[in-house]
Amino acid sequence: MRIVIIDDSGLRATVLEEGLRDAGYDDIHIVPPRGAFVARLERMAPDVVLMDLGSPSRDTLEEMLTVSRALARPIAMFVDQSDDSMIGAAIDAGVSAYVVDGLRKERVKPVLELAVRRFNAFSKIQAELDEARTALSDRKVIDRAKSILIAQRNLTEQEAYALLRSSAMNQGRKIVEVAQALITASDLLGGGI
Repeated sequence: MRIVIIDDSGLRATVLEEGLRDAGYDDIHIVPPRGAFVARLERMAPDVVLMDLGSPSRDTLEEMLTVSRALARPIAMFVDQSDDSMIGAAIDAGVSAYVVDGLRKERVKPVLELAVRRFNAFSKIQAELDEARTALSDRKVIDRAKSILIAQRNLTEQEAYALLRSSAMNQGRKIVEVAQALITASDLLGGGI
C-alpha cells in the first residue's frame, strides 16, 4: 500500500511515518504542500493520503480539501483544533477520517484502517446511487419511447415494450439505446410526445 503524508512539519511527519512503519507499512512518501504538489500526488497514485495540518488556516484547509476532491482516495486528516464548519467542509470534500488533537504514532494504524473502510463504504454507496440514477434515467427513456409507439402504432404498453425489446435484440443493442434512437427520430420528424 502506497501511503503519502502531506505535511509541512518534519517532526509531525516523523510521528506519522514511525506509526506507519511500526504497523508494517513501508511504501511511505512525505510531500510538503508547496508548489504543484497536487499534480505530484496524482502522479504518485497513492492508495491512502494522510494530511497533517496542525492548526490550519482557512486557506490551507480549503487547499487540502481541493486535494481530497481531486484524488478520490481514502484520506485521513489530522488537525490540532477544529470547529463545526471545518469538520463539515472536510466531510463534504470526502475526507474519510478527521482526527482532532490525536497525533500519536500508536493511533496511526487504526485511523488509516478506518479511513480506508469508510472510503470503501462510501464508494460502494456512491456506485449504487449512480447505478440507481442510471436505471431511473433509462426507465424514463424507455417509458417515453413506449408512449411514442403506443400513440403512433396504437399498441398496448406490453406490445410497445416487446417491440423495443425485439428491435434491441435484432440490432444487438440495449433497449435504452433503441428507445433513445426512437425518441430522437420522433423528435426530428416532429412527432415527439
